[in-house]
Amino acid sequence: MKPATFNCTVLRDGHQSLAATRMSTEQMLEIAPILDTMGFSALETWGGASIDAGLRFLGELPFNRLDTLKRLAPKTPHMMLLRGQNMVGYTNYADDVVEAFVKMSAKHGMNIFRIFDCLNDPENMRTSIRAAKEAGGIAHGTICYTTSPVHNLEFFAKLGKQIADMGADGIVIKDMAGLIPPSETAALVTALKAKVGLPVWIHTHETAGLGAATYVAGINAGADAVDCSIAPFANGTGQPDCMRMLALLKGYDRCPVVADDFREKLTKISAMLQPIYESLSRFTSHKNEVVNSDTLRYQVPGGMLSNFRSQLKEMNMADKFEEVFAEIPVVRKALGWIPLVTPTSQIVGVQAMMNVKFGRWKNITPQCADVALGYYGHTPAPVDPEVQALCAKKMGKDPITCRPADLIKPGMQDLRDKLTAKNIPATDENCVIYAMFPQQLEDYYAGKRPEPPTAKPKQESYGAPIALTSVGVAASISGHDMKLNIMGREYDVHIEEK
Repeated sequence: MKPATFNCTVLRDGHQSLAATRMSTEQMLEIAPILDTMGFSALETWGGASIDAGLRFLGELPFNRLDTLKRLAPKTPHMMLLRGQNMVGYTNYADDVVEAFVKMSAKHGMNIFRIFDCLNDPENMRTSIRAAKEAGGIAHGTICYTTSPVHNLEFFAKLGKQIADMGADGIVIKDMAGLIPPSETAALVTALKAKVGLPVWIHTHETAGLGAATYVAGINAGADAVDCSIAPFANGTGQPDCMRMLALLKGYDRCPVVADDFREKLTKISAMLQPIYESLSRFTSHKNEVVNSDTLRYQVPGGMLSNFRSQLKEMNMADKFEEVFAEIPVVRKALGWIPLVTPTSQIVGVQAMMNVKFGRWKNITPQCADVALGYYGHTPAPVDPEVQALCAKKMGKDPITCRPADLIKPGMQDLRDKLTAKNIPATDENCVIYAMFPQQLEDYYAGKRPEPPTAKPKQESYGAPIALTSVGVAASISGHDMKLNIMGREYDVHIEEK
């Protein structure tokens, strides 16, 4: 077998995982051209939370960043993380909107579309895979690795085959919590290579200290590429560092072949990144920089773990930490053992907190109810029927079994009309961003700009937040009412006394 290769995540997941996605395009300008000369198989430059955070917190139009980075790094394929029917938002969108988003992304230079679904429902990936290939891109279908009574080698191998049959060009093992041990990695890579016959890439995090060993085992088993970052935006809750991976793989037959000056350039980039990392100290945390074995105990992504600790303290629930985290598998089981990845990690985390604070299933968030009722897609296992009945009563609608997007009317013309009415250019680019982040796009064109990310935070005047991710969930409580902001969408929740 030919040597494996490295993908570089420092311009997207590296700073998303360690600095709340606050690296600006301006801070990437000198780094991107160097990365383009280093022989990476892909540069992850877009997608995930970077589009939301860039618009919401940095005042950047998303496609402008992609244009800039493509101009600065034209030789290396650019890669993005795409949440299937969710695009880079937090709910399902109409097929024509998804198609337009993928088409515009390819138009602006995106090459590799890494497509996943938060429930591992392949039907929620179908439109994105087809659209990526029609736009001339490379579609990588992605398996979200998680642990549960229903997730095993047979489950993941079957899912890989389903994704391949949809026309995917490769399979990615996405280990968002850094939980997959080396032995299981080797077994899964071997099974996918044998049963699917496509290139297999691996993405993990060093949260629990397993990431580097996982990559070595995966490469030995035949993995074609692994995701690495560059310190200081590496290790901890980020991806393993490129320099360390080279040292670990030295002497292995499939160690990536790099140029003589590769290490020298890594050292140079790391030095360039250090002042950027320090300038974003408001968004970094020592807890995210070190191995945290608690993630193995609680089986949750590291960012969710660290944020929960501090936010439960702000909610005067610090003494409920163990109780809340013990409730997470209860919620997961009731919802059909769904994986914990955006947006389901936020949905499950908030519901676990509410179960502890107000009593189990006494108050159910709209998003949790929609998962239980099938409006996010097919869950890995059946939803608890009693919980589903409670959700149906709360939401006033019945469960569905079809693909959720089949119930959504085409949306592009309506988006164009809305933008025209607001005197915002009704380009396809603006339409697809407006579908996901309407208020943020309106603010941008109204000239409202967020403070620079290095500015000191203002004293918040509202109640203590429950923030599960940097762009995730916040809440303020007053009497019997809770105002939830979940991934930028506000919901009023009335607290019922039983």
